Amino acid sequence: MIEIRNLTKSFGNLLVWEDVTFNIEDGDTIAVIGRSGCGKSVLLKHINALLYPDNGEILIDGENIHELDYVSQRRLRQKFGILFQGSALFDSINTYENVAFPLRYFTDLNEEQIREKVMLSLQYVNLEDSAEKETSELSGGMRKRVGLARAIILEPKYIMYDEPTSGLDPKTAEEINELIIAMAERLNVTSIVITHDMHSVLQVADKVAFLDQQKLSWFGTLEEMKSSNQPDLIDFITASEYQIKSKQYT
Repeated sequence: MIEIRNLTKSFGNLLVWEDVTFNIEDGDTIAVIGRSGCGKSVLLKHINALLYPDNGEILIDGENIHELDYVSQRRLRQKFGILFQGSALFDSINTYENVAFPLRYFTDLNEEQIREKVMLSLQYVNLEDSAEKETSELSGGMRKRVGLARAIILEPKYIMYDEPTSGLDPKTAEEINELIIAMAERLNVTSIVITHDMHSVLQVADKVAFLDQQKLSWFGTLEEMKSSNQPDLIDFITASEYQIKSKQYT
């Protein structure tokens, strides 16, 4: 369980948001939505202590991640897998080695054990036949899937997705959404999805956190969002480039 309590963050005189408070229950898929620049990715970086808050705290399974020493933070971070917006693959090595990298860095597994885990992760994302492909040979959707295979290789409890469908065509975006659902069900993980894609939100999310006007403007279940009368939330949904038909919000 992740508990976000009274979180406030500024960069100099620029307030990002203040008093952000909500919980992420084990097994849930949370979508964090909001306009560009509202601090969605900033929040993601606080959850795994890449950034520190001005005030407030984040508890990961009861531990305040921002109060831990370096060794303890590194241990706690291994509970997280991250699919970066640009996939963040190493261009100098192939698909297999990209996925194997965390195992080589964080474990003492032998080559046979590494291969077994890498091929299983690639199987989960339907890329078991692409292990030897160079990064330059991968399409945008394939890069996302390789990034996801790497994110799950250490068997994390939490997976964080930073704009997972950004820059993808609708068909490929649909495939990524299906993988987010499949990972949550197959691996029993808790998922945090940073996105502005309302189509993705409706497909994958159990709950939604809406950042707006330098605060957590709304938080609730997907069904509650569909029936919400909050003007700012309705305006955001209506303005989304992946606008959902009006009958789904009545």
